[in-house]
Amino acid sequence: MLVLGIDPGVAITGYGLLAGPADDARLTTSGVITTPSTLSLSQRLVVLYEALTELVARYRPEAAAVEQVFFGRNARTALAVGHGRGVALLALAKSGLPVHEYTPMQVKQAVVGYGRADKQQVQEMVRLLLHLDAVPEPDDAADAVAVALCHLHTCRLNALLGAEVER
Repeated sequence: MLVLGIDPGVAITGYGLLAGPADDARLTTSGVITTPSTLSLSQRLVVLYEALTELVARYRPEAAAVEQVFFGRNARTALAVGHGRGVALLALAKSGLPVHEYTPMQVKQAVVGYGRADKQQVQEMVRLLLHLDAVPEPDDAADAVAVALCHLHTCRLNALLGAEVER
């Protein structure tokens, strides 16, 4: 299974493509989509939409996983992330991909085994689980890879639970 993980934003959206299964996942590619701050919000969202659509067309993942917005102290930042997340969901859905959403706590639980792990712990586990020499950079790309890894682990768990129920 090839999964596209997305860490959404307007200025920077991270992406990571993992080929699974979860216990033997391999990093296909990762990176970020950036939008120029000189553009209006609507123009930046178009740039993001087109870049995500092109990524899906180039790699043809079987599923997408998007991190849910975490509302922190800064409402303005959360709103901007929400705009980027909405465009990401639209681009992925319009491309015909099944889209799965995970909270930051679910991602941390799936990757580290602890829902309150810090960013460095998550990144180091991504590096270890994927047998990488270094953590994917920048941070947004590493976060997106973690989201994709969360989806692969969730699929594996669901398959195991389904097999257990069928017995």
